Amino acid sequence: MQRLADKTVVVTGAARGIGQAIAEVAAREGAAVALFDLDAVALAETAGELAATGARVFALPVDVTDEGAVADGMSQVVRAFGRIDVLVNNAGRNVYADPVAMTSAEWDGVFDVDLKAAFLCAKHVLAGMKERGGGSIVNIASLHAKLTCAGMYPYAAAKSGLVGLTRSLALEVAPFGVRVNAVSPGYIRTALVDEYLAGHADPDAEREVLRAQPLGRIGTPHEVAETVCFLASDAASYVTGADWAVDGGLGVRFA
Repeated sequence: MQRLADKTVVVTGAARGIGQAIAEVAAREGAAVALFDLDAVALAETAGELAATGARVFALPVDVTDEGAVADGMSQVVRAFGRIDVLVNNAGRNVYADPVAMTSAEWDGVFDVDLKAAFLCAKHVLAGMKERGGGSIVNIASLHAKLTCAGMYPYAAAKSGLVGLTRSLALEVAPFGVRVNAVSPGYIRTALVDEYLAGHADPDAEREVLRAQPLGRIGTPHEVAETVCFLASDAASYVTGADWAVDGGLGVRFA
């Protein structure tokens, strides 16, 4: 449908999983896509696959927790494509930490990627968006921002903060025509979910997860990407400050 035609979309954590799927759908919808990721090898592979489809692609290894690197990366995207219309803050990480044994450095490592990076990336695209009177930011949060389980400390806290940032930032930039939304995936077939299930003490953990899913299955990265790219597009022009669940109905189930 070319909903993102003539737009430039920056995706962080774009080398694999949900980020890679977002880049693929954005390119399909006509966008020029800029891919940020720390994994230079996987990033080059993803960029090469997209370029082979005829997409306009710019890939750059960027540490999104480093403000200097973020500022330089965004400037390079503007030089390559002229402007930035959409930012998707997808980069994220988790640790499985004990709240007593966890160190301050480990805590900061999670919050730097899951929350601070979204602030830094938004900071360095908003001047251009405000000047042009439009733009869209989509933050990839998680079902864990509202409902969580033991063993996800402090991931749930970081993702809750990201939803709060979404709401607050949406109000700050609404007068300039810039929209900010969040997407909260549930169980999606990504490396993070596979790692969680593989490391679970219960060997039947995946069977139990599937039993709890109203739609009876785990979602795919592209199902998240479709929602993200809709929110990024002008088709969602009256949506801001929202947190959209893409969780197969898990978040509304009474357990």
